[in-house]
Amino acid sequence: MENRSFDHMIGWMKKINPEINGVDGSQSNPLSTTDPNLQKFFFNNTSHYVDPDPGHSFQAIREQIFGSNDTSANPPPMNGFAQQAFSMDPSKNMSQFVMNGFDPDKVAVYKTLVSEFAVFDRWFASVPSSTQPNRLFVHSGTSAGATSNIPAMLIKGYAQQTIFDNLWDTGLSFGIYFQNIPATLFYRNLRKLKYVPKFHPYGLSFKQDAKAGKLPNYTVVEQRYMDSKQEPGERRPSVARCVRGTDVCEGGVRDSEG
Repeated sequence: MENRSFDHMIGWMKKINPEINGVDGSQSNPLSTTDPNLQKFFFNNTSHYVDPDPGHSFQAIREQIFGSNDTSANPPPMNGFAQQAFSMDPSKNMSQFVMNGFDPDKVAVYKTLVSEFAVFDRWFASVPSSTQPNRLFVHSGTSAGATSNIPAMLIKGYAQQTIFDNLWDTGLSFGIYFQNIPATLFYRNLRKLKYVPKFHPYGLSFKQDAKAGKLPNYTVVEQRYMDSKQEPGERRPSVARCVRGTDVCEGGVRDSEG
């Protein structure tokens, strides 16, 4: 979910619950924010795939949000998504892709969750930039000034205080269930020996701990950061694997004995 906007994944759930601050198809972006005579792209509900990857650098997101390098607009017009995509793909295919979300029936697990639970519909990135700065915000409330993925800093580790340190200090439990590489290790503090027992292989431990009611007070499920060994059936792989992962996590908690 981290690389997908609210409107892309959940926006069309407004059809199920009109109270959701979602989309209805009237929203649009121009191909050019400076030429109103060019094509407009209206937000559609025909997403099956996400390919290619839209721009997510600080500069790209600034253009998506403000439509230009001028960031003075308040509120920002959110009108540069199709334009920024067009700068990467002049065929306009990417502009069409980014102005699309999932019909509720295409993401049935989320449809069920939205129907049965409260929905947080004020969902924003912590920093309008690349992946790791946003992940750093999740557990520490800061990216320590980073606005891009800086390999040297990720290797060194970011030194800020994290929620894991606070939990440790107050005697509350936490656990990190990882699938290949725990990105939480980009926090330097998490590399301390005392935290080694807090890391658990997801496939071996999560469902077992959930069913036994032994999940920690603060449980983190790290997504898989590398492709599956199975080749995708098409050039643009389906999101079904992601939806199944959500179903496994939710089902594990639902079936918990705790």
